[in-house]
Amino acid sequence: MRYYLIAGEASGDMHAANLVNALKKLDEKAEFRCFGGDKLKEAGADLFIHYRDMALMGLTEVLLKYSTIRRNKNLCRNDILNYRPDVLILVDYSGFNLPMARFAAKHGIRVIYYISPKLWAWAKWRVKIVRDFVEKMFVILPFEVDFYQEHQVKAEYYGNPVVDSVRTFEDKFDPNEDFRGRNNLKDGPIVALLAGSRKQEISLLLPEMLAAAVNFPGYQFVVAGAPSISPSFYEHLLSNSNVRVVYDQTYELLKHAKAAVVTSGTATLETALLGIPEAVVYKTGAVTFFIGNFLVNIKYFSLVNLILDKDVVKELLQENLERDIKNELDLLLFNNQYRKKMLDNFRLLHDKLGEPGVATRVAGRINRILNQN
Repeated sequence: MRYYLIAGEASGDMHAANLVNALKKLDEKAEFRCFGGDKLKEAGADLFIHYRDMALMGLTEVLLKYSTIRRNKNLCRNDILNYRPDVLILVDYSGFNLPMARFAAKHGIRVIYYISPKLWAWAKWRVKIVRDFVEKMFVILPFEVDFYQEHQVKAEYYGNPVVDSVRTFEDKFDPNEDFRGRNNLKDGPIVALLAGSRKQEISLLLPEMLAAAVNFPGYQFVVAGAPSISPSFYEHLLSNSNVRVVYDQTYELLKHAKAAVVTSGTATLETALLGIPEAVVYKTGAVTFFIGNFLVNIKYFSLVNLILDKDVVKELLQENLERDIKNELDLLLFNNQYRKKMLDNFRLLHDKLGEPGVATRVAGRINRILNQN
């Protein structure tokens, strides 16, 4: 069986790679090609385009780089036709992947979606594309099953792959390993800064985090470096601070942190499952934010709050972030009752998301679907 996968950012690349490893155990003759990243390549997929070439954020940047996006879409379409896979597996990344679903299906290629894009947040009208061109949708948030059912799409939930990632890490994590020495960090409590995985969001959010950090001289603030971002980019932003960056050690950093400030996205869920009190932040360009106010209609924007359907982590949005981050860190670091309540809710989150083994279960289901006819 020939598989083609498309994952447009770091977490999708990781989850897609886990799926590839699970599929290989079920299909000894499997061949993989991808539009993805280093993790998919390490899993054995032939990498066509790296997602770092498409890491865009916000309406303004998308419009400015429209020609690049269009060129990469055309390159990907041609590569899919040349490779002629038995199935196209799409991972999140709706702006790119939904057109690919339509294209592949119209050329007789079966389409499976693993990790639904957040159509329930702002683009419900695009569910029609899923209904018409996607053979099977696998979701990773429990409430998404009901959303798709309302739109006559049969989606299946086998758990959330972040649970697998966290469990795999915790099984091998050694709290006595010299994390500080290895990364030239000082003694004293750590606050982790997860400013995102794309240049634009890092540029908008990291300065706000750094400005808040000066209010906590007894704490060491450490940035989790995104794999697709060069060290020089961080060096420019951190040139007037004592804040350090660590790379490829996000989970280790979180486990050594007393609290974290986290950009909205998958990282908020990872932080919660690792049991680290957090504040969730988000900021985008002024034009995108203005338009988004008319398009987005959701109660929460953090995954933790969405899944539990209540205020568990504080969501800090767009304006006055320096002040709000400072105020929330005061609670996270110094108010034990506030911390305990958040951590108790994180345990409920574990129960809600289910057991590890998601990639294995989804791979098994995909294997059965593809061999039905």
